[in-house]
Amino acid sequence: MIDAKLLEILVCPACRAKVRLEGDRVVCENRSCGLRYPIRDDIPVMLVEEAEKTIQQTTNGKPQ
Repeated sequence: MIDAKLLEILVCPACRAKVRLEGDRVVCENRSCGLRYPIRDDIPVMLVEEAEKTIQQTTNGKPQ
């Protein structure tokens, strides 16, 4: 589990927006970005290369 204080200071490296914990991912709160970062061994991997796009970032089921 990620410490709440750590989560407060984390930002999305792609757009610098705040992030929130969502299941086993850290998710960018910026709707136009919306990247989801994995958590491995209780450490968020805040690398854009490791991030997944959210459903909000797709159009007709295909990535934009």
